[in-house]
Amino acid sequence: MSQPALASFLSALQLSDSAFPSGRYTLSYGLESFAQSGELGTPVRRSALAGLLSDSIRFGVAPSDGVALACAHRTPDDADVVTRADERLTAVKIAREARETSRRTGRALLDTATAVFDAPSVHRLAERVRDGRSPGNHAVVFGVLSAALGVSRVEAVAAELFAFSAAWVAAAVRLALIGHRTAQALLDRVRPVTTAAALAAADGEVAQIRSCTPLRDVMSMRHEPAGLRLFAS
Repeated sequence: MSQPALASFLSALQLSDSAFPSGRYTLSYGLESFAQSGELGTPVRRSALAGLLSDSIRFGVAPSDGVALACAHRTPDDADVVTRADERLTAVKIAREARETSRRTGRALLDTATAVFDAPSVHRLAERVRDGRSPGNHAVVFGVLSAALGVSRVEAVAAELFAFSAAWVAAAVRLALIGHRTAQALLDRVRPVTTAAALAAADGEVAQIRSCTPLRDVMSMRHEPAGLRLFAS
């Protein structure tokens, strides 16, 4: 592996690390509502969790956040394309919590990125977000930033999908649905799904940004008025 390729790989690891201060640790992506509703069974079935995570990746995160990230990564200096991807991503997030948390973590990512990385394209995006000209969704910011750091488009999409999965299983552990070993087993089990979804999303266009996870959307909507919440979504 060449030095530039290794450097870009390390950048992908840094951006997808759960310790990166974007606030993703506050999200359960609707899982908390699933746990409260009893939909996952008692005791919780590992197969139910694996199916839910796989479907969330294939039908939700990859075709929405993944494709939007790919569009932003492909043309990071084209403000029109980046903004259209950003706005369409906001539009396909049906639940208000999902829209708000995507923008909040995106702006947190922008704040860190503009302070840490010398990336003109990221600074220009931050200016547009501050001015209200672009929503600033996390995946779109991730796409522009990863392109600036030399991370390939497919690796950037894969990193985003993995970061989602890692945060999801971490939420399952904090909700006492599973233990740490089961969490790692789930990540291993969905790796083929993540790989295929990342490869497909990396070639997507703005018009293809979409999401079809009705049950997860309903759970996110139920989460908003819940009296007891550990997570922000």
